[in-house]
Amino acid sequence: MAEAKKVTPRKVFWLVAAFAALALFELLPLPESLLQLENAPLTVAGRSTIGVLLFCLILWMSEPMPFHITGLFGMVLLAVLRTETFANIVALGFGSDTIVFFIGVLIISSCIGLSGLGSRISTWLLSVTGNSTKSILLGFLLAGAFFGMWMTTLAAAAVLTPLALSVAKRESLVPGQSRFGKALFLAVAWGSLIGGPATPAGSGANPLLIGFVMDMLGLEITFTQWMLFGIPVALVMIPLAWLVLILFFPPEMSSISSSKEELRQEFRAMPPLSRNESSAMLIFAFTIVLWLVSKPLGDAAGMRIPTSLPALLGACLFFFPGVTDIKWKDVQGDISWSGILLIASGVSLGMLMYSTGAAGWIATLLLGGVGNLSPYLQILSVILMVSVLKLGLSSNTVTATVTAPILIALAQQQGIQPMAIIIPAAMTMNTAFILVTSTPTSVLPYATGYFSIPDMAKSGTIMTLAAAPLMALIIYLIGSAGGIY
Repeated sequence: MAEAKKVTPRKVFWLVAAFAALALFELLPLPESLLQLENAPLTVAGRSTIGVLLFCLILWMSEPMPFHITGLFGMVLLAVLRTETFANIVALGFGSDTIVFFIGVLIISSCIGLSGLGSRISTWLLSVTGNSTKSILLGFLLAGAFFGMWMTTLAAAAVLTPLALSVAKRESLVPGQSRFGKALFLAVAWGSLIGGPATPAGSGANPLLIGFVMDMLGLEITFTQWMLFGIPVALVMIPLAWLVLILFFPPEMSSISSSKEELRQEFRAMPPLSRNESSAMLIFAFTIVLWLVSKPLGDAAGMRIPTSLPALLGACLFFFPGVTDIKWKDVQGDISWSGILLIASGVSLGMLMYSTGAAGWIATLLLGGVGNLSPYLQILSVILMVSVLKLGLSSNTVTATVTAPILIALAQQQGIQPMAIIIPAAMTMNTAFILVTSTPTSVLPYATGYFSIPDMAKSGTIMTLAAAPLMALIIYLIGSAGGIY
């Protein structure tokens, strides 16, 4: 009870502050010049939507209550303030196939973990990297990126954290003191985050952003089109992250105690693939292939195959008779239902931000001069803007909800090709290298105690500043070749 009394005043304060911000924005007289910004007037419904966004932002940043509850209450406020009918608000969010995609990916991620396939791949990783500490760090970055691009960044960190712990305990690394320990667990976090932008499956923010582009602009971003940018960006960031970790935390030993042969023997000693592992591998591969060929396959069949369809099909296959013995009761505990609710409420808020003109008004107010910059500087500006937002918004989904409608409206106002600024935002949503609290993906390895918040903040700031211009260059070169810039 004493602990509850300590935190309750702070929570009440932020809740009151959020309601006050909403009321002030709703009722405070604004000059006509501000209400009529160029070609982006602020309507009554738009003003109410921005007020609800302010309310949600304050609570998302201060966290007096769970993210998804804030989002759901935001949907209630949107209806109470008559920005749209409640039925339509619910339909916008829960009727989006983005929800189905996210559920499918979460089920597949859980089944891969429960099958034991993730553990087997992790053990194989050490047998490949050998016993060099620097090679092990690179191996964890690569493995995190691979898992993160298919299993969500949080699932990737969940797979690799136990393996990193086994290495740390085997070598008697002292939490908070061992430089190799700090680099190792940061490699788990960063590698997983680097995989996030590589494919649409890497994070809940990715399908959310794709859904906004489809619903607001009628443009489809296929799995393959996303990967054309995502894979090169990830490949550039891996060696950069490796270099930063080695510079900040040079390992105190050049190699671990186990020899290369011992590590290989450990992998060879594992039992043969079980039925669950074999099925997981085949279903995983089948789902990836469907994602990659969805566009030509859909054209041939005379239908559109959204990325959500293969995800849901792959998830269902795990439970067909005789395929695996994985039980749904084990899977449902791994699924982030709160994340699903947050995405649904985020879709509703984002779509209303766009349809009421609120996003266009904010875009004109804050980013009206972006259209005058060169394409490369436009890309760099968007990357830096999203990186700064990530410091305050401890959810990739929230970041996508706030930024995507604004950037889409900005592109239309400034006469910019929408994908020219959407792509750099998409590539930056998951790269939260600075603050542990920016994503649960970092919280998991941080909870082991091997690195501190300042450890991540200092190295992550350099990583972010170094990655931004490189990411901008890669996106510019690929986009120029594709006619976007």
